[in-house]
Amino acid sequence: MKFGIIRERKNPPDRRVVLSPAECQNVLSTFPKAEILVETSPIRVFSDKEYAQKDIPVLENVENCDVLLGVKEVPINALIPNKKYFFFSHTIKKQPYNRDLLRAILAKNIELYDHEVITAPNGQRLVAFGRYAGIVGAYNGIRTYGLKYDLFQLPKAETLKDQQALITELRKIKLPNIQILLTGKGRVGNGAKEMLDAMGLKKVNVADYLKEEFSEPVYCQIDASEYNKRKDGVRGNKADFFKNPHEYKSNFFRFAEVTDFYIAGHFYGDGAPYLYTREDAKHPSFKIKVVADISCDIDGPVASTIRPSTIADPIYGYDPATEKEIDYKKDNAIAVMAVDNLPCELPRDASVGFGEAFTKYVIPAFFNNDADGILERARMTQNGKLTQRFAYLQAYANDDE
Repeated sequence: MKFGIIRERKNPPDRRVVLSPAECQNVLSTFPKAEILVETSPIRVFSDKEYAQKDIPVLENVENCDVLLGVKEVPINALIPNKKYFFFSHTIKKQPYNRDLLRAILAKNIELYDHEVITAPNGQRLVAFGRYAGIVGAYNGIRTYGLKYDLFQLPKAETLKDQQALITELRKIKLPNIQILLTGKGRVGNGAKEMLDAMGLKKVNVADYLKEEFSEPVYCQIDASEYNKRKDGVRGNKADFFKNPHEYKSNFFRFAEVTDFYIAGHFYGDGAPYLYTREDAKHPSFKIKVVADISCDIDGPVASTIRPSTIADPIYGYDPATEKEIDYKKDNAIAVMAVDNLPCELPRDASVGFGEAFTKYVIPAFFNNDADGILERARMTQNGKLTQRFAYLQAYANDDE
């Protein structure tokens, strides 16, 4: 089985890669029948030389490989017909901007496996960059807080080498006695938690967070069962919430009344209530002034996130009164950091972590006859058609909706 690591061609450039040089070596030593070739790239976070030093061949093209491994969407004109591809296609939610990409994949008889649907039988994702989104998102949020209030100036995450370098910078600063709220206890939320803990911030429980006064900066990490409640007054739980989101309403405002800085690291599902609305943000008791929205759902559950921001220009202001964008330093502005490709700012660490998971869960499937159904669940297209699991995309691909 011949794997090809393809050059990332999407703009803006993405420096991440599915397998680092060390991970390639790991694959080759574990699976003697595997072969890995690398397409030369001037932007990849691991240089061509680093692969060559590990005896991984670097070539001008990898067209003769069986399986092509990328991170972001492959431009239509670069797709090689009749190949197996792995990348984030951003089509499973019927994203309109990638409709033509899905059509081209079908027309070119490409067998597409989407990283986003590499899952265990219970639906849990196995390969993801979420932890690194959380790590960078928390750092960027604290950087935003310093800039809004002219307290300190942290360097941009993209200029630093790795997570440890981010932590070193965070430990140089002193936060005022603020209350920080973190939603989410999955990969993203726990990635953000790593950074708050590395700063030595005190973690407090919900009851204390809502009622106590603190003489130091503190944070509270909550999940869906703590910021939603059942409409009928019956005691709910997280499992029930995910099964019946329409039967819940937001219970978030009580946190907004005491929170200075909010980190949104939760997963938001269809039909779930918004955490806070535009009307909530207008309320005199609404206290949040800095939001790091790692989840970045536009015009959705976090009302102040009205657009994604970019690594180059990561912060904007939201005026609750006018519901418009303003200078984030203004007193009435909520400063919003909503970069939607945060792991790109930590490409080396993110690639290492992603590759370890890919080697653990995906590579074996090519050599054990897909014993655990990993490939079957992730396969979106085959023989020029959508697979049964993704047949719901047919009308989207046809432009019928």
